[in-house]
Amino acid sequence: MRTKLLSAAVAACALLVAAPALAQGVKIGILNDQSGVYADYGGKYSFEAAKMAIEDFGGEVLGQKVEIISADHQNKPDLATSIARRWYEVENVDMITELTTSSVALAVQDLSKEKKKIDIVVGAATSRITGDACTPYGFHWSFDTHALAVGTGGALVKAGGDTWFFMTADYAFGYSLEKDTSEIVKENGGKVVGSVRIPLNSSDFSSFLLQAQSSKAKVIGLANAGLDTTNSIKQAAEFGIVKSGQKLAGLLMTLAEVHGLGLEAAQGLVLTEAFYWDQNDKTRAFSERFFKRTGRMPSMIHAGTYSSTLQYLKAVKAAGTKDSDAVVKKLKELPVDDAFAQGKVLENGRFVHDLYLFEVKKPSESKKPWDYYKQLAVVPGDKAFPAAKDSGCPLTK
Repeated sequence: MRTKLLSAAVAACALLVAAPALAQGVKIGILNDQSGVYADYGGKYSFEAAKMAIEDFGGEVLGQKVEIISADHQNKPDLATSIARRWYEVENVDMITELTTSSVALAVQDLSKEKKKIDIVVGAATSRITGDACTPYGFHWSFDTHALAVGTGGALVKAGGDTWFFMTADYAFGYSLEKDTSEIVKENGGKVVGSVRIPLNSSDFSSFLLQAQSSKAKVIGLANAGLDTTNSIKQAAEFGIVKSGQKLAGLLMTLAEVHGLGLEAAQGLVLTEAFYWDQNDKTRAFSERFFKRTGRMPSMIHAGTYSSTLQYLKAVKAAGTKDSDAVVKKLKELPVDDAFAQGKVLENGRFVHDLYLFEVKKPSESKKPWDYYKQLAVVPGDKAFPAAKDSGCPLTK
């Protein structure tokens, strides 16, 4: 009798311990820049996209409610890490996604490894995320600097832009984008004649543009993003750089930046994106729903955040648990097929899918609101992203 009572007591205690974990449900965190240079690039719009994914999934998984929270990391790795630590240790967050800004993404991915929690990077670009800095719990979803270099860099060199000067954001993302694009330029017979590094969120680009102009390079590669890119382009117009014959390459531009510039200033720019709202019936249906909620069409960051959130929930369901190791396995097994893209996830956590080379339309070519792009080429996923064994990720060796 004593043995039976003791066993019953132990079982009851186990249930009491397990009950809070079940009651907690699944919790997802959107951590990005919501007030600074990348606020339109991702920001509150990425949060809305993630909410759409949760709603489309039904709002619960494994009989548990799916919760979502968000925070502004202000592009500060130390602040981002502090928020992520609190989320993991105190608020029981299971997965963090979006993670705009490469220095932030690398820092949070390192913490996620320590805590055995899943992070899915969407807004940050450095190819190191699934390269030398890869982790068992880290994923990279929408694009990276290697893919952008293959798309925009490769196309412009082949079109005659064989000398380059880089205006580079002075942090991990900028360095990675300059490095990857330089390699593609050289592989295609081009030459890099110089570069300059520029602090994040600069307001005056005049001295940097003068250096680029005096270099006589055929292409000025803007290895920056968000408001830094739009301000670079606006100020370049004041210097008459494009009119004098040099070409600007927006190496990371999205629909948000083109919209901010307007077609008059952005026309003729060549860029690479993983998503465009007006590509097909599926992208249009998703984008029109997004527009009704936000008043704007989604970029690859917003659509990518929708996809990363949805695929995580699919993996939890397939795993039958939210245990990170089990979910990681399913994330790498399940094909991805949604409004954002179709493809597969490699061993190093890289989601491989096609990207697209676009040219920004002239105002006279645009037939309706947000009709900004004409497609020049498809960049196949296996060309855009290196194979896992060639990525530099230690997990694949």
